[in-house]
Amino acid sequence: MVDPHVARQAWRRLEPLHGMIYFVPEALKRYAAVGLADPRHAYFASRAAAFGPASPEVVIATFYNFSPHLVRQALPAAWEVTSPEQLRAARLEAADAALRRAGIHSNPELELEETLALARRAAEAACERLDGRPLFAAHAALPWPDDPLLDLWHAQTLLREYRGDGHIAVLVNEGLTGREALILHAATGDLPVVFLKISRGWTEEEWAEGEDGLRSRGLLGEGLTLSDQGRELRARIESRTDALALPAYAALGEEGCARLAELARGFGRAVVDGGLLKLAI
Repeated sequence: MVDPHVARQAWRRLEPLHGMIYFVPEALKRYAAVGLADPRHAYFASRAAAFGPASPEVVIATFYNFSPHLVRQALPAAWEVTSPEQLRAARLEAADAALRRAGIHSNPELELEETLALARRAAEAACERLDGRPLFAAHAALPWPDDPLLDLWHAQTLLREYRGDGHIAVLVNEGLTGREALILHAATGDLPVVFLKISRGWTEEEWAEGEDGLRSRGLLGEGLTLSDQGRELRARIESRTDALALPAYAALGEEGCARLAELARGFGRAVVDGGLLKLAI
């Protein structure tokens, strides 16, 4: 058995290594070079490229909390100017270039070999449990990059999408739409509301309608705040998400998870200190 809190730490501390790909200029430059100059279009197409030429419906279902209108602006138009294969290559090249810019390839304080061994073991364990995890399964079918740091980036990509698919399953089970889940997340105050609205493409009217619906169910208080019932729901969602991610981390055992969390802290800090995570509003 593995403590879900320890497993969550292992995931969260290494997550910046993957997450930076959505913010770095290296990615925008390479996506533009294959024909996608619009950052939103590039985001949907590059992340969905593991599926092949994904339809808007597939992305609406698997990305979950984005406005369908926003997705349909990007797809299938993106596939008229570039291919999934080109985008997958561009994404990997961007990850490599960004990590090199931050000096992470050559940082002697980072124990890459041991960190990769642990993260890859967890990712490969997840690959034995594809059931009900479509976005993860698509990425699991991609080849490993065969470069130690990019292998670590790929391992964390797999672990992120594995956890994400489980999270969506919990949201669906709780009867929350993507828009409602996003609003409840906004009500925690973890991220600026304006960023969540703009990046997910919901209009003010749609957002207000979503707030009204959640308030009528007793999940929001005055303004954009969680009610007691809303806080209980959020806690239940996160707890269940942690539990559904455990098949990956159980392969490491409690001690292995704790060690990965310890090692991952340095990588996460290096990504932040290297300026690879900058929230653009």
